[in-house]
Amino acid sequence: MSAVLPLRGARALSDFRVEKLLQKAAAAGLPPAELSSEFWYFVSSASAPNSETLAKLQALLAAESVEHTPEAESGLHLFLITPRIGTISPWASKATDIARNCGLSDIERIERGMAVWVKGALNAEQKQQWAALLHDRMTESVLPDFQTASRLFAHPEAQTFACIDILGKGKDELIKANSELGLALSPDEIDYLLENYQALKRNPSDVELMMFAQANSEHCRHKIFNADFILNGEAQAKSLFRMIRDTHEASPEGTVVAYKDNSSVIEGAKIERFYPAAAENQGYRFHEEDTHIIMKVETHNHPTAIAPFAGAATGAGGEIRDEGATGRGSRPKAGLTGFTVSNLNLPDLPQPWEQAYGKPEHIASPLDIMIDGPLGGAAFNNEFGRPNLLGYFRTFEAEHHGSVRGYHKPIMIAGGLGSIQAQQTHKDRIPEGALLIQLGGPGMLIGLGGGAASSMDTGSNAADLDFNSVQRGNPEIERRAQEVIDRCWQLGGGNPIIAIHDVGAGGLSNAFPELVNDAGRGAVFKLREVPLEEHGLSPMQIWCNEAQERYVLSILPEHLDLFRQICERERCPFAVVGTATDDGHLQVRDDLYDNNPVDLPLNVLLGKPPKTTRNDQTVSLSEKPFDAAQIDLKEAAYRVLSLPTVAAKNFLITIGDRSVGGMSHRDQMVGKYQTPVADCAVTMMGFNTHRGEAMAMGEKPTVALFDAPASGRMAIGETITNLAAVNIGKIGNIKLSANWMAACGVAGEDEKLYRTVEAVSQACQSMGISIPVGKDSLSMKTVWQDKSQQKTVTSPLSLIITGFAPVQDVRKTVTPELKDVKDSVLLAVDLGFGKARMGGSALSQVYNDLSGEAPDIEAGYLKAFYEVIQQLVAEDKLLAYHDRSDGGLFATLAEMAFAARCGLDVNMDAYTQAIFTESKPNQAHAVLTALFNEELGAVIQIRQADLPAVQTAFKQAGLSNVYSIGTISSADNIRINSNGEMIFDESCLKLQQTWQQTSYQIQRLRDNPECADSEFALLADNAKSALFADLKFDLKEDPAAPFINRGAQPKIAVLREQGVNGQVEMAAAFTRAGFDAYDVHMSDLMAGRVKLADFKMLAACGGFSYGDVLGAGEGWAKSILFHPELRDQFAAFFARPDTLTLGVCNGCQMVSNLAEIIPGTQNWPKFKRNASEQFEARLSMVTVPKSPSLILAEMQGSSLPVVVSHGEGRADFALHGGQVPADLAVALQYVDGTGAVTQAYPLNPNGSPQGIAGVTNADGRVTIMMPHPERVYRTAQMSWHPDEWKDSELSGWYRLFASARKALG
Repeated sequence: MSAVLPLRGARALSDFRVEKLLQKAAAAGLPPAELSSEFWYFVSSASAPNSETLAKLQALLAAESVEHTPEAESGLHLFLITPRIGTISPWASKATDIARNCGLSDIERIERGMAVWVKGALNAEQKQQWAALLHDRMTESVLPDFQTASRLFAHPEAQTFACIDILGKGKDELIKANSELGLALSPDEIDYLLENYQALKRNPSDVELMMFAQANSEHCRHKIFNADFILNGEAQAKSLFRMIRDTHEASPEGTVVAYKDNSSVIEGAKIERFYPAAAENQGYRFHEEDTHIIMKVETHNHPTAIAPFAGAATGAGGEIRDEGATGRGSRPKAGLTGFTVSNLNLPDLPQPWEQAYGKPEHIASPLDIMIDGPLGGAAFNNEFGRPNLLGYFRTFEAEHHGSVRGYHKPIMIAGGLGSIQAQQTHKDRIPEGALLIQLGGPGMLIGLGGGAASSMDTGSNAADLDFNSVQRGNPEIERRAQEVIDRCWQLGGGNPIIAIHDVGAGGLSNAFPELVNDAGRGAVFKLREVPLEEHGLSPMQIWCNEAQERYVLSILPEHLDLFRQICERERCPFAVVGTATDDGHLQVRDDLYDNNPVDLPLNVLLGKPPKTTRNDQTVSLSEKPFDAAQIDLKEAAYRVLSLPTVAAKNFLITIGDRSVGGMSHRDQMVGKYQTPVADCAVTMMGFNTHRGEAMAMGEKPTVALFDAPASGRMAIGETITNLAAVNIGKIGNIKLSANWMAACGVAGEDEKLYRTVEAVSQACQSMGISIPVGKDSLSMKTVWQDKSQQKTVTSPLSLIITGFAPVQDVRKTVTPELKDVKDSVLLAVDLGFGKARMGGSALSQVYNDLSGEAPDIEAGYLKAFYEVIQQLVAEDKLLAYHDRSDGGLFATLAEMAFAARCGLDVNMDAYTQAIFTESKPNQAHAVLTALFNEELGAVIQIRQADLPAVQTAFKQAGLSNVYSIGTISSADNIRINSNGEMIFDESCLKLQQTWQQTSYQIQRLRDNPECADSEFALLADNAKSALFADLKFDLKEDPAAPFINRGAQPKIAVLREQGVNGQVEMAAAFTRAGFDAYDVHMSDLMAGRVKLADFKMLAACGGFSYGDVLGAGEGWAKSILFHPELRDQFAAFFARPDTLTLGVCNGCQMVSNLAEIIPGTQNWPKFKRNASEQFEARLSMVTVPKSPSLILAEMQGSSLPVVVSHGEGRADFALHGGQVPADLAVALQYVDGTGAVTQAYPLNPNGSPQGIAGVTNADGRVTIMMPHPERVYRTAQMSWHPDEWKDSELSGWYRLFASARKALG
């Protein structure tokens, strides 16, 4: 047994976190209590640490050893929260890495717990209630004392496998195993297995059964999409998948890979890609190559219902791996995240359309899902280093024809786009004798049976089996694995990877067989070669667990040394686990027990079990017409803006890094007030091109309750109208991902699914668009027992479409922000042609009146609309563009006004008349339906002078339904006229505050409520909220030019540690300014491959070194300070008078922790957790004050926006008595829109005193800052920039990099 040392750490919970817990306790009826907390660290080693090790540990963990651990006593109750016993936390993996890199090689593992002390009288039941409040039962345990913590490090004995005796006891044994192991096997699969094992004359092992269940789950095999359908007694000609494939066969142009890899690949362009060249000592260089675009969208619904943070995090992580494991390796680039849940029932924002219906015990509430799920998805993207630029959020729960429809089983969507070299798009065939390798994190007992669990109705599975399917994410190790993949594909023709696959559902038991089966091979594996982080796992647990952050790949034996060197440099674990054979047989050998847990032909595992047949009838429901007669316009407007589907999504957006990688052009936030109204996301293909990629989403599940095929066409239509104002070209350039959610097996739902797939296939073919990728999740029903009543919540058929396309010039993208242009006019384009159908609309939801007809779109008109908008984009005739969708025309206009903070004068007469002519309603009804119907369409702002040309363009395309509906106004009101009468006149501010309420209330619950209050209050202050630029230098001038022209390129070490993710954009910015940039990993310095003495400049980059586990940047710094040779090398570099250093974000945090070896830094702060206690991604205003900083010298006095993306950026002066030293050299400060230094959140995103965003040392050679100038050195990288910059390739921030070049002479 190991020795376990407990160490007491700092306070764990801030005042507002304690206050929130006490509020929750009071709401649960618990008696008043006092609460205190502290972190505790538990260090496991073979023997008790000596005094030197103990001193290092205390410094590393900022913790102290104790003679005796404290104990609970009467009236003082201890709740020791630790990772769930039997699991290892991602925190522990990273903290242990730091300890080892600091020379503490005897440490086996460090875990962290939190001791919560509750003072007050509590009985046993109340203690149980407190325990439930304090921990996540899916991922944590509550221990009664400190001694029990030693169980975290228990080493159970290794186990062998079990056999299921079907030869002796027959089919009943198989049925029993199906239930006990949670395999979700169908009766025909049980018969298939019985028949095959009887033919093999042996009993199956539990490993083989679990492996078969995962490989053949609905989740992995998509049985329903390949099934035969009989509808209303009539056999259908095609399977669902066949109809999807028809779209690609009709329009294959522009698609490189469809349906046969982890992602789809579409054609990109020949560009110069920027990455380090292995042949030039990892010097960053441009490489001209054909580069294609990867597209993928996944779902992670069941895990997100069970454990929202972990479920959404691993959903994002799994989709990222799908992209990286496409072809022979590629690079994920930009992400998207989406959520659909039932009603939120916000405690401080009750809504008239919400009624509490209850939920099963073991799944999270919709509100908890929307508090924790988005944080999980954002955290994984942030730490991996992928900007999240797109998403959607819908709430829906209502009674419809006697049944409750909603999303107790949520939809969690994770997707994105990536880049791949043309020569890497197809996997090579694995030859016999090739090595089979696991790359990435170790195996552990998590996610066992997740694929099968995802294929069940939520609530139908036993809660303890749901525990097994919970996963945990470690994005930092996935980043390391991605760096290995990058180093491999960057070798071009020398890429050692033959084929690569991600490890997802089913773990290695699914990934390795798929890898070899695709090549027509068999394999022999050695079970005990699989890297494990937990002892005592059974063969089934080793082979089938779904531990994340793993890839399987194949290389030739002669490339093993090269591959090992790459992995060791990136500190990424790998193991050779097997060898490919040519006999089609799969054997998994266990040398420990000298047996074979798996030993069967691959065609039994992956052969064709009997094809399923789906039989269903049409369920016709009679819908009453929607009646708006009793609805008050003003009340309707405020209600619709309050519906979360329509309302602002800030709470989902600012938690996600949107700029990492330096390739983002259009994120969700639009305009100088950064309003979340963008229709789509746009990225750039490279650092010296304006070619790019775009992606947008569309979904209309509420329409499916009225007309499922129409909902499918509308989802495509919304995607197209979201992409229309991007410079894409012909409509066939757009490729779609289709993600299908349905409650198959419920009467009528299979028929709806079939008819919708059929409608979508036909619509795509008629427009020349293909669907080369997709996913299905067809068990969207939640069933549970509530006392004596069985309850059911069934989701509507939900198709989520994501469109991807190459972009010709990202700078032509038009946003919804209205421009302050005199003589401009607003036009509404109505693709509903006056029908104004209200079925499934936001208006009908907020009045609990699900009635009316479904809106729909005719493909020919949609294509014509797209082509006209494309023409107007190419001709620069659009000032603003916003599609009409949820909330109708009213929401479209309101959002455009919010982005510009301007008023509107709207006249509805022409459009209302068209509705009147079409459907003859009364006048009031016509106005309401005109404003709130959700037929497809758009509002565009154009110059009055362009009106005739624009009207002609629409008319020539057969679209005469274009109405002049108003103008912008200088007043702060949205005024609507109809029939000569003012029917609506409301303050823009009041409307926007209503629109922001949902986000505000969730932020108050989730983050520091004072920060949420401050951000909400700023809506009323346009002057302070606005971004601006005031440069004290000439943007057109390049101070680096004379030095670039001379050809002298000083060498800069672009420094990174494991988990850093901002190195490429840093290198690109310095390369543009005339530096010779090199990729330098800390492992290069530790191994002596690279010396800092060879460089003139050092740039420490942003990211999450070691996942920020011991304080941001602190683990990285301590790996230098505790390593005598490295400490001397860095100290010598900082002492040289001919060097410069820049630390940004994580690099800023790291360098601040090296202050003791940097001259002139005695007053520097440390950087601690943001005041909001949340990751903050913002476009923030800063000013450059007078300071010694050499790289900022030419920018002094200037104010301009810059990207911030950090969780720990608050300058902390605790070491200086809590006061900002008077002689501190402040180099950068946060300011408001008036130019005044600010403490107001979020203008000051982290709460730093005096708005401190950066500091420099006494001689100005070392400058550190939390913002990211390297991500916005090009104008096209900025979410907003002043108009006068639009013709400049370089933004104001390029001056920092050019000044560095000038300073080095």
